[in-house]
Amino acid sequence: MSLFSHKTVITKKQGIYVLLFLICGLLIWFWLVVPRPLISDPYSTVVESKDGQLLGAKIADDGQWRFPLSDSIPEKYKTCLLAFEDHYFYYHPGINPVSLVKAFGRNVKAKKIVSGGSTITMQLSRLARKGKRRNIYNKLVEMVWALNLELRFSKEEILIKYASNAPFGGNVVGLEAASWRYYNRPPTQLSWAESAMLAVLPNAPSLMYPGKQNQQLMTKRNRLLNKLFVSEKIDSITYQLSVVEPVPEKVYVLPSNAYHLVERANQEKKGKRICTTINKSIQYDVVQKVAQHHQLLQANQVHNVAVLVIETQTQNVLAYVGNFSDLNDTEHGYHNDIIQSPRSTGSILKPFLYTAMTDRGMLTPNMLVPDIPSRFGGFTPVNFDQKYDGAVKASEALARSLNIPAVRMLQQFGVEPFYDFLKQAGMNTLSQPAGHYGLSLILGGCEATMWDLGGMYSSMANILVEYEQNDGVYSASPFRKLNWICSDKNHFLENEASQPKLKAASVYQTLSALLNVKRPEDEAGWESFAASRKIAWKTGTSFGFRDAWAVGITHDYTVVVWAGNADGEGRSGLTGVTAAAPLLFEIFGGLPQSGWFMAPSDEMEKVALCHHSGFLPSTFCDRLDTVLLPKGAHVLMCPYHKRIFLDNTEKYRVTSDCESPGNMIVKSWFVLPPVIEYYYRQKTFTIPKPA
Repeated sequence: MSLFSHKTVITKKQGIYVLLFLICGLLIWFWLVVPRPLISDPYSTVVESKDGQLLGAKIADDGQWRFPLSDSIPEKYKTCLLAFEDHYFYYHPGINPVSLVKAFGRNVKAKKIVSGGSTITMQLSRLARKGKRRNIYNKLVEMVWALNLELRFSKEEILIKYASNAPFGGNVVGLEAASWRYYNRPPTQLSWAESAMLAVLPNAPSLMYPGKQNQQLMTKRNRLLNKLFVSEKIDSITYQLSVVEPVPEKVYVLPSNAYHLVERANQEKKGKRICTTINKSIQYDVVQKVAQHHQLLQANQVHNVAVLVIETQTQNVLAYVGNFSDLNDTEHGYHNDIIQSPRSTGSILKPFLYTAMTDRGMLTPNMLVPDIPSRFGGFTPVNFDQKYDGAVKASEALARSLNIPAVRMLQQFGVEPFYDFLKQAGMNTLSQPAGHYGLSLILGGCEATMWDLGGMYSSMANILVEYEQNDGVYSASPFRKLNWICSDKNHFLENEASQPKLKAASVYQTLSALLNVKRPEDEAGWESFAASRKIAWKTGTSFGFRDAWAVGITHDYTVVVWAGNADGEGRSGLTGVTAAAPLLFEIFGGLPQSGWFMAPSDEMEKVALCHHSGFLPSTFCDRLDTVLLPKGAHVLMCPYHKRIFLDNTEKYRVTSDCESPGNMIVKSWFVLPPVIEYYYRQKTFTIPKPA
């Protein structure tokens, strides 16, 4: 008997263990029965401006317009949704027994399913289960899922998930996509009538949606509006105005004024909602100006235009037009994003060589640079106008974009050092060693993207901006990539660099030289107007007239413009000055006024230079100019002034063989090498006389 009692006690313990095991298993099953994530459908790629306005979107991989989850849903829509679907949403745990009983009674009375009694949470469960058949088993499963969801998510999160995944007819899923497709504006700007229409639409989206069964849809909507009026959610005037609003008859095309940026976003961040640095008003203004300019270019069979507008200090992209967007035309490469495409640089890199040489003391603004017929091995550069000055001031050579002085300057600086400098500055398209490009590197012998050039030019200008704002302290990384995605990170000054890559004084002298570039005819005489803005700018034209460049810089903005044909076809007359520069100044005309840079006077010192040559004066230089140069610049001594001996009439040069030293007169004379003097005399007509 005792043995039997002992066995009975063991059996009870086992029963308790089994019961506990079953309870734990049931709890684990309950917690894991709902998948994570709840809904794994692909989302559309959504691109927004800096202030949250829609710039464009790319349809999801399953062919549905389904925007990523929002942070919240508008109050009007929420009020309409709860009044229509789930009046007691905030009071039940995911299941409303009263609604289920009422639905059961209506179904029995109608002898068919006319009501499900589902809460919003249960409807969300049904959406997550991909439209299972409506039967008692699936209803029980939805109830279990609903209880689970109520434990995992807040009420607001459940509303957001439902609103973002509910079907709205056709291939439109979610409130935000429906708002844009049916009303062409965000949900926050919907009226009461529009919010009510979208609240009732998911109830039967396959039977009723805009353009189909509109009268039934309006009746259903107005019934909800009446319910809102009776419950005093809206006043009588709002009700009367709302019930007469028509329902939409068609779907709208989503905004596409940043088509190529949306395509880029879809490649890099597919299925995400992306806040960009784009200023929507600037973007739209640039798109319109590109369209107008494109009409002019087409007269010369030039079909493609691209523009970048950059905020200099932050290096945020404010406008991104990768190409003229006539997407119905498949013949002219309008789908190509030129901003990301490597193109021949032409002369657009010359300011970087000028800055680097100035920074190293190898160049002063007035230093004479030879401009004569030249041959470097098998390379024979020529100026654009095929003329020669003999010798020209370095700043003038840059402003006029003379080719031969630029090649000679690169020869002096060194191809390898300049190649390394360009790579440090952010030029990522130099895939071959320096020797592959040779001296042609400065004349378009390499390729660059607009994206890299925009970063390089804005970084160079930003050296001046940061110098002003940080009391002469340099950033350790002055050359930065452009940014097109919003970030909470502030643009901060990095560790002070003991040896800056470029001094602010050198950049200032380069930009000052670029102020003197001759502007297009429409901008002639700009200096005479008080309201005119200073713009340092540079053009570039590639060999064969295939690429036309223009870059402009002010204190606040950097603008890069490219014009040409995406397929590389050259067109006679396609130059930076004629094809790109007019659009550049049009764009600057639409930007807010911007001042000019402060001279980095603390970093500059007065230096006496030879008036005629721009070099440090030798003992024979008779006339000096005092100019500001970067401190510590080690400029070479003037090679052109020499001491000569004349007879007492000062008409003839003499030596001791033909004149006694006592009768000789010593003079300092500006003497150019014969070839340089030949062309220099043709250009200037006079050579400085001896003093």
